[in-house]
Amino acid sequence: MRCAASEGVREIVATPHLTVTLQRDVTTIAPRVAALQEAVDSERLGVGLHSGGEINAARAPSLTDDELELVAHGEPGARWVLLEAPFSGLDDDFAHTAADYRGRGFGTLIAHPERALGVLDDGGERLHAELSDGALLQVNVCSLLGHHGLEIQEAAVELLRSGLAFVLASDAHPGTRGHTLRLGFELAVAAGASSVQAWRLTQANPRLLLRQGMPVRVPVRVAA
Repeated sequence: MRCAASEGVREIVATPHLTVTLQRDVTTIAPRVAALQEAVDSERLGVGLHSGGEINAARAPSLTDDELELVAHGEPGARWVLLEAPFSGLDDDFAHTAADYRGRGFGTLIAHPERALGVLDDGGERLHAELSDGALLQVNVCSLLGHHGLEIQEAAVELLRSGLAFVLASDAHPGTRGHTLRLGFELAVAAGASSVQAWRLTQANPRLLLRQGMPVRVPVRVAA
């Protein structure tokens, strides 16, 4: 937290994993983040925290609207959640989940799509289908660093160069992943992004999502 603050970070979204295995109680996230905020404030770090969660696709169907609301962001009518791309690939189940969330009024920011198996195969048809339905993409700094292998690193770079990535995330894990968005900015530029694009990926676009949200394309249902 001190490192992030020293590099100019002023807002951080806490996104604990919400998986079938962990079965974390969603209602406990906000109180824990509030307690952490008190500790941050006591140190005068000047960093504001937001409650969130990284929703595993396998657990996603079991979350209620009320639970989703506890980890959602954005203004009313433009609420969105962070939905984790399965490492096994973007399959039909993932597409159905994303469509269900849209029908329930929640847009999806897809976490680390570059780590989904074969995400750019066949022109990335499944990925482009999600983008066409209004989803946005969040690429991880650790992917750009090559920590998950060359193939994933190349996919992350391609998503940046093609303009498909909307935000960069540190995806920091205390004790194991200490990199920050300052490094992400530098890596984005090294990957071919302009300084303006890197600024949008690490500052303007994340702020936009938190302040305004993501317009949701709710499917039209025709009465039988």
